[in-house]
Order: sequence, then structure tokens, then C-alpha cells
Amino acid sequence: MSENVTQRSETDTHGQAAETEGDAPSEQLLSAPASGEPAREGQESAEAGSSDAEAVQGDQAEVGGATDEGDIAADYLEELLDIVDLDGDIDIEVRGGRTYVSIVTEEGGEELDDLVGDGGEVLDALQELTRLAVLTATGERTRLILDIAGHRDQRQDELKDQAEKAIAKVKDRGEDEHLEPMSAYERKIVHDFVAESGLLSESEGEGKRRHVVISPA
Repeated sequence: MSENVTQRSETDTHGQAAETEGDAPSEQLLSAPASGEPAREGQESAEAGSSDAEAVQGDQAEVGGATDEGDIAADYLEELLDIVDLDGDIDIEVRGGRTYVSIVTEEGGEELDDLVGDGGEVLDALQELTRLAVLTATGERTRLILDIAGHRDQRQDELKDQAEKAIAKVKDRGEDEHLEPMSAYERKIVHDFVAESGLLSESEGEGKRRHVVISPA
């Protein structure tokens, strides 16, 4: 397998809350790489009355911690790609203090489809495994987001389209609209779209049946 390349970048976009509902990981995939420095949890925003210098130091610590956990995640994912004999480069981004790790390929990405799975179920499970690998190495929980072959970006466009159609129905009929079941990560995306429209939304249902309900304001 060709050597994977890890890239780092920082953007100003806000991170989104994410929770996964994947199956319990196997012991083999849970083994985190031994290498990598422990990640340090970022400092929260400066308290009221703190100086500008203290606020800057807090931001720097947050970005540093996210970068460390990104390196640990990249090492773990490289080992996983070796196990399944797949080629892929690993990109690391820090958005609003949250780490986003992506597995990409110069080809069409079809060879990575098995790592995404039907409806992204395998991707969600791998994301949870990667978070557990970081937890094992650092002792700190992470809200790291994993994407493979641009699946999450594509899915976000689909969710926006669904939300816009549902919002139009609610405004036209004045009645609640129930969307299809989706993961917590995807529900958060929909909640954000609905909030921007001025309508209300909440999650209903249990387990894999949990979904977003959009209501008139």
C-alpha cells in the first residue's frame, strides 16, 4: 500500500455536535497505535474579565489539543487501511476547535465504499472506533469527526435538500413534518438548517427510529 499522507489545516467554520450509534468495536480494531503524544484538552473560552492574552492562550491550547488527537487518529486509521489492504490519504482539519479527519483517494473513491457502508453505518462505527483509539491513547474523550471519500459532505447536501422541502411543507400547511430516522450527527445538521429558517425542531423516537420533527414557529 502506498504511504498515506497526513495534512493539517485550520478553518473558521463552526464544528457540529456528533454522536454515533455504531456497534460495539472488536478488540483488534480497538488497539490504538502506540506512537503519538497524548492530546491535551483545549481550554474553554476565556471567562468574563479575562485579558485578551489569556483568551489567545486558550485558543492556542485548543487547537494544539485537536492537532494531537488528529495525529493519533491518523496513525490508527493508517494501520486500519493496512489491515484491509486499501490505499488512501488522510487529511486533518481543525474547525472551531474540533478535529475533522478524512480518508480520501485520488481515484473515484469507490474502493472505499465498503468503509462507508449502507447509509454510512460502517463509517459511523469506524468513527466511534477512532474516538475510542484516541481515548485509549490520551485518556480524554474526543468529539472527532471522521469522513471517508467525502460521504459526509455529500450527505449534508442531501439533508439540506430534505430539510428545505420539509420546511416548505410546514410553512404551507402549518402542521408538523416528520423526517426519516437518522444519526445524532445528521439530526444536528437538520436542527441547524431548521433554526436558520425560523421554525422549530426536536428529536423524537428511540434508538435507530429517532428522527427530527419540524414544527411551525
